[in-house]
Amino acid sequence: MRLNTADAAFLVGDAAALAAMPGTPPLEPFSPCVLDLFDALSKALLSRPDVRRFPDLAALAFWCRRAAMEERRKPYLEGEFRLGRGMALHIAPGNVPLNFAYSLAAGLLAGNANAVRLPSEPFPQAALVCAALEELLTGAFSDLRPYAACLRYPRESGLTEALSALCDARIIWGGDETVRRVRAFPLKPRAAEICFADRWSACVIESGAYLAHADRDALARNFYNDTYLNDQRSCAAPRAVLWLGEREGEARADFWPRVEAIAAAEYDWPAALAVAKREAFCRIAADCPGARLLTRGNLLVRVELPALTPAAMELHPGGGFFLETAADSLDALLPVCGEKCQTVTHYGVKREAFHAFLRAHRPRGADRMVPIGRALEFSLTWDGVDLIRRLSRAAVCEASVKEDPT
Repeated sequence: MRLNTADAAFLVGDAAALAAMPGTPPLEPFSPCVLDLFDALSKALLSRPDVRRFPDLAALAFWCRRAAMEERRKPYLEGEFRLGRGMALHIAPGNVPLNFAYSLAAGLLAGNANAVRLPSEPFPQAALVCAALEELLTGAFSDLRPYAACLRYPRESGLTEALSALCDARIIWGGDETVRRVRAFPLKPRAAEICFADRWSACVIESGAYLAHADRDALARNFYNDTYLNDQRSCAAPRAVLWLGEREGEARADFWPRVEAIAAAEYDWPAALAVAKREAFCRIAADCPGARLLTRGNLLVRVELPALTPAAMELHPGGGFFLETAADSLDALLPVCGEKCQTVTHYGVKREAFHAFLRAHRPRGADRMVPIGRALEFSLTWDGVDLIRRLSRAAVCEASVKEDPT
């Protein structure tokens, strides 16, 4: 099939590389050349003087370090021989600037040639990553140039449909509507598909442990990074906070002013959010009897609920809007732990308590339980999906004669 790329803008790769991807041989997962590429990308990003302006860019640079990649490789060292599936098509979400880079990384680490549709918004972080990657792929890592193309094209373009017909794996990041629209384009019969649709997340804080924390400002900073950095628009950004323990009132009174102080100093929010937040509260109050607005300003809006509900989570507008409740146990999370629940960040809750909760209730959601500050930290197991195994295939080799194990 001939690809019409006339309306596409390539930030990494070119039309020729994209057209050749269906015939590009797959690599083994965690190929040394791929690990070298990401280590070089890490160094290139960290050497930039403006990297500190973008916390998500600095986080990506650290994520790509060789030592970090070697740690991620360890679970895959034993077992069957694997190869990438072939060509992977990634549809990146429009609300997280660097999600495309992590998706591309997963595809490369799994051994695939990757075509990535970038968000329509020209995020500066994305431009910096693409420029660094393009420089590496046209220089020391030219052998890997056939394995990566990052491009931007209009939604009405026929490229997504054309690339879907060619690819061996398709990864869709976005809202439910985006997933439905892209899934209408047929894949090859043996192609794999992974869909990351709309989801929400929550946070649990044990009040006694919080008040005993030696550096509560640092904990507030980590919470701010989990929520405000992407306008609370990421699926992994907590929308609700569940307080546990007898000192929850004291803990709340200490915690929220610290978070608000950071937001006041650093968060640049659009004025339209003020109206959206007030409208969201009115709709939540109409749907959830007993809902109370706990704040007067718009920078940080807190809504107390008798219990967390899926309806309230759905009405969340982002930008520093937090549902809040207090309870005696993790069981209070259950109403919002359906299939839409992705991440639960926490402080002061033991892992055994989460295991007991999961065993007792077996919820359809809650795929990640991570400490506050790590909500947006990308993992190769995401939404409960092992990306390396899903984006590669096992090649089973059975011996026909007895072999000497040495």
